[in-house]
Amino acid sequence: MNIIEELEWRDAINQQTDAEGLRELVKEKKISLYCGVDPTGDSMHIGHLIPFMMMKRFQLAGHRPVILIGGATGTIGDPSGRQTERQLQTLEQVQKNVEALTAQMKKLFDTDGSNELKMVNNYDWTHKINVIDFLRDYGKNFSVNTMLAKDIVASRLDSGISFTEFSYQILQSMDFHHLYTEEDVQLQIGGADQWGNITSGLDLIRRKEGPDAKVFGLTIPLMLKADGTKFGKTAGGAVWLDANKTTPFEFYQFWANTDDRDVIKYLKFFTFLDKAAIDELEAKVKTEPHKREAQKVLAEEMTKFVHSEELLTQVKKITAALFSGDIKSLTADEIEQGFKDMPTFHAPKETKNIVEWLVELGIEPSKRQAREDIANGAISMNGERVNDVNMDVTVENSFDGRFIIIRKGKKNYSLVKLG
Repeated sequence: MNIIEELEWRDAINQQTDAEGLRELVKEKKISLYCGVDPTGDSMHIGHLIPFMMMKRFQLAGHRPVILIGGATGTIGDPSGRQTERQLQTLEQVQKNVEALTAQMKKLFDTDGSNELKMVNNYDWTHKINVIDFLRDYGKNFSVNTMLAKDIVASRLDSGISFTEFSYQILQSMDFHHLYTEEDVQLQIGGADQWGNITSGLDLIRRKEGPDAKVFGLTIPLMLKADGTKFGKTAGGAVWLDANKTTPFEFYQFWANTDDRDVIKYLKFFTFLDKAAIDELEAKVKTEPHKREAQKVLAEEMTKFVHSEELLTQVKKITAALFSGDIKSLTADEIEQGFKDMPTFHAPKETKNIVEWLVELGIEPSKRQAREDIANGAISMNGERVNDVNMDVTVENSFDGRFIIIRKGKKNYSLVKLG
């Protein structure tokens, strides 16, 4: 199947400006296409990945992706999906975010150098335009009536929208026009909320370059979970691509905990497995849901794609150790990842009797209970059962002088940080 047919099978197309025209274009030649992200933070989260996964599919099919980091638009703020004005960032912070997102994009798209990748920053051409040229060369091509009718603006009219955010769709349209004339970009991809911005860009190109300009827009469906809630959010907040914000272990666990009702949809959207492999996993979800094989494959594919094969191996090692209770083989860094969300206690690096130590930390409510749990074999330290109430806890008991893991019963883990 060609790239459009594949996207249709993956249920990855929401709207197209000219479905048949685009289908014919990608049959005729390899095209350049673009998708943008504004540097509102120093990392993307998994929600940002949705349109870029489609870009990656085009790249694997031989087409040329152009990744736009919005160094200019990021200073303004996209009103899409918001009911209040964005807090403007300093130019210095925007630039730091640009550098961070650029590094993430290169990691995802420029994996082996075999497929051409173009990275651009719209600040590079936007900052050269003065206000008179902006109004004459671009503003004259936009009808305020049409702009007001766009969903992204109409939804803000009751609560109010500044001229700054109102002008955002003009800036994004300028991006499409610039990339069409300078990079031969003929297709823009975006989330469902970007439809108004994308169609404004097509209108600008045809006004300035002629009605026969072959340009297209395609949006991705809004991703919702089976329970109707927004995809990508957890009790702890967003799931980030930056390993310092969301550890590879947390990232893996997010996907591994996917609901049976969502897992096939996510496999289609986020992995590069073919139809036969996904159909086989879908059958297993129906016949052997308790094995959660589809979820494991999803978690492995996503962790490998966003992080690396090496970090996936590390994550699987942590997962296996936590499942079995045999954590002695883990490193301090692996302990830090795997136990990040466990109840955490702090203890000084000094020798202390195990009973007193457990009570002072608050892991045990009393010395009597601590002695009783030790006598019953309910307390383990670093994966080994504690049997002696006279045992001393020392730095030698820790992982690299940093952590001690206490397990009370079968599943109640506590992370003790030394220092």
